[in-house]
Amino acid sequence: MSAEKLFRATAPFMGVPQTTDLSGAKAAIVGMPFDCGVNPVRIGSRLGPASIREQSALLRPYCPPGNDYDAMAALGLVDCGDADVIPSQIEESFAAMEGAVRHVVDAGAIPITMGGDGAVTLPQLRALRDAYPDLALLHIDAHTDAYPLPGYNNATTFTRATEEGVLDLAHSIHVGPRGPTDPSGVFEFTRQVGYELIDGSELAERGIAEITGYLRSRLENRPIYLCFDMDFFDPSVAPGVCTPVWGGATAREGLALLSGLSGLNFVAFDVNTVSPPHDTAGMTAFLAGRVMLECLYLACAALDLVPSPEP
Repeated sequence: MSAEKLFRATAPFMGVPQTTDLSGAKAAIVGMPFDCGVNPVRIGSRLGPASIREQSALLRPYCPPGNDYDAMAALGLVDCGDADVIPSQIEESFAAMEGAVRHVVDAGAIPITMGGDGAVTLPQLRALRDAYPDLALLHIDAHTDAYPLPGYNNATTFTRATEEGVLDLAHSIHVGPRGPTDPSGVFEFTRQVGYELIDGSELAERGIAEITGYLRSRLENRPIYLCFDMDFFDPSVAPGVCTPVWGGATAREGLALLSGLSGLNFVAFDVNTVSPPHDTAGMTAFLAGRVMLECLYLACAALDLVPSPEP
């Protein structure tokens, strides 16, 4: 299938060039405007990419003091548009999302995607399996998305990923899950199938600095898929998500966790679960855009593109 048929044109993220030609790009944005349509209360993550793109107009390319350089220019960043999905149509949409990410990976670029509910991650992992058979997962979320349930949905993404063998479970970690949950035993099940789990209580007790140090040592020299669910943040700063859970990170804490991971070998980024119908003044989408900008800096560090400070 031609690249043009894999994507739909959109307004580009932060005004970067929109194209499916990745010949000069080291990273590419892809929107995943998909949700399964099965959330019992909140449906709307299919609109997330459009809202993040809109709010990205508020972002700026320089982030002093730590990242006072233009990551978009360093990466030759482009926006491919949105994967050609149909919300709630799982089989067709999973194939479309896998094809879109495979297009980026086959070009030698890092995919940086925005969802979409948590189900969008599985087809992306499938697209990476050939290039990275030892792929490690770093999943930052209020939920493990590894529930003991049948089928394909945002609660079973990493259950199915385990069954399909698309991850190196021995080096895959969930950070930040917290209750309440339905059903019971979710955390125990997540650990039983092979994942490491640093739950929200442990994260709060040990602190961001200690956890980032641990993650750096644990994941060093591994190809890493970073999946960041916006409900990791507390609903007070990110209300527009599918399944909000109180007791989450502040904006400062979440961004500090990300910046503390600089230098690890990230090969893909996935920011998901913005639900615009439940957002307030676009604040969740705006914060998601800031998370994506942080991912751009992590990509630059992974590719050794960070400029040396001027004397």
